[in-house]
Amino acid sequence: MESRTGPGGAADGDTPDPVRWRILAVLLVAIFMSLVGVSIVNVALPSIQHGLDAAQSDVQWVLSGYALTFGIVLVAAGRAGDLMGRGGIFILGVVLFTASSVAAGLAPNADALNAARFMQGLGSGLLNPQGVGMIQQYFRGAERGRAFGFFGSTVGVAVGIGPIIGGLLIKLGGPDIGWRLTFLVNVPIGLACLSLALWWFPRPLFRRIRDAATGRAVRVGDAVRALDPVGSMLLGLAVLAVLLPFVESGVTAFIWLSLPAGLLLAYAWVRWERRYARLGRSPMVDLKIFSTRSFTNGSVIVALYFLGMTSIWVLVALYMQDGAGHSALAAGAVGIPAALISAVAAHWAGTRVMTYGRKVVIGGLLSALTGLALSIAVVVLHEAGHISEWWLLGSLIFIGIAQGSVISPNQTLTLADVPLSYAGSSGAIMQTGQRIGTSIGIAVITAAVFATLDAASWAVAVPVGFGLIAVVVVLALGVGVKDLRDRARTGTELPVPVRS
Repeated sequence: MESRTGPGGAADGDTPDPVRWRILAVLLVAIFMSLVGVSIVNVALPSIQHGLDAAQSDVQWVLSGYALTFGIVLVAAGRAGDLMGRGGIFILGVVLFTASSVAAGLAPNADALNAARFMQGLGSGLLNPQGVGMIQQYFRGAERGRAFGFFGSTVGVAVGIGPIIGGLLIKLGGPDIGWRLTFLVNVPIGLACLSLALWWFPRPLFRRIRDAATGRAVRVGDAVRALDPVGSMLLGLAVLAVLLPFVESGVTAFIWLSLPAGLLLAYAWVRWERRYARLGRSPMVDLKIFSTRSFTNGSVIVALYFLGMTSIWVLVALYMQDGAGHSALAAGAVGIPAALISAVAAHWAGTRVMTYGRKVVIGGLLSALTGLALSIAVVVLHEAGHISEWWLLGSLIFIGIAQGSVISPNQTLTLADVPLSYAGSSGAIMQTGQRIGTSIGIAVITAAVFATLDAASWAVAVPVGFGLIAVVVVLALGVGVKDLRDRARTGTELPVPVRS
């Protein structure tokens, strides 16, 4: 059993929905809100610890709690949107994210703040896969590439501007009120997004799950089975077990035992999904999509990309503050040109990805390697007393080009051959790979940098960290070249979107 595309969806025919650009605007507002909400918190942690008189472990959970709940629910939320209506699940996510932002901003203590952050991660996990699924649903061909290009531009601006907004709010509100404003700033954005969604989203927002053969609404029990609750639980626990040691690695060595447990749970999930499909039921994820090379290759590329590249901004912030002695606001400012270039590059790549295909992503990965090499040179030359550390403003521009040329174009290419009925859950698989890659990469690469600092200077530690990132990017580049060759052998260098 599976759901049919709701009224007005582009899958109902080849005529594009007239409100698709309005829908995209709503999605971009929500994505902007959720990403700014993350990057703002990164610069607010010292103020939070001081304002709530919190322990270091409590502050760690401000980040970890959000990351865990966000990663756990992604795929299940994507599948729920595929079956029950992406618009309705999206609105639920926005409501939950906005309400939990209020709770976080008014939190009287660290426990209340962390509970709110858990709920905020849940809200973000609900709304994010719907955004990807709805772009798949309402856009076709070159327009889909443009839509993902706008999506990528929003990501670039939000990530870059978040730390600056956070620094300004903390300066405006002072150490006691400023950190609260970093959460409460989400409220007007969330309310605006909710209002526009209720005004513009096609009805019905939710729909009954229907039998694919007869078109009739199924019974409650069959509807529950269509959501694959066992599969959702197994995958959620697997993601939790894999992420936990990387976000809480400093607690106890025994926490690493959850990693093999997570791999076993992932294996059990795969076996369950295959069995569920053999019984003629609708699994949470149709594992047949992994036989589509473009999807598998693209998913590996994005996981490797986030495994390495996310750590760049963590290392730059550490170096600018601890190595070069600048403030948090100055450390955030060094990434502004890269963020703006990322937005421009994402729009440029989005309008051309259907023409040049995987070559756009390969070019972005080469730009990333160039930026890493130049940034290493800047740090080494600065530590030797030859140039200013602010030359990073220029070298990191190549990282911005990479962000705009890799993330959204890769998403367009990876999902092009995925059936629309699995658009949400398939996009959520990619996002889950991003979350896992990000958590593992930051934990491993920063650990290597700190270990190097115990025996050497920043002139050695930064090249070690950036060198590890470069190794991962080279692996992603290899997969990109492989995908390009696969497409050339099959005569499908350019994506051919699936209609059903």
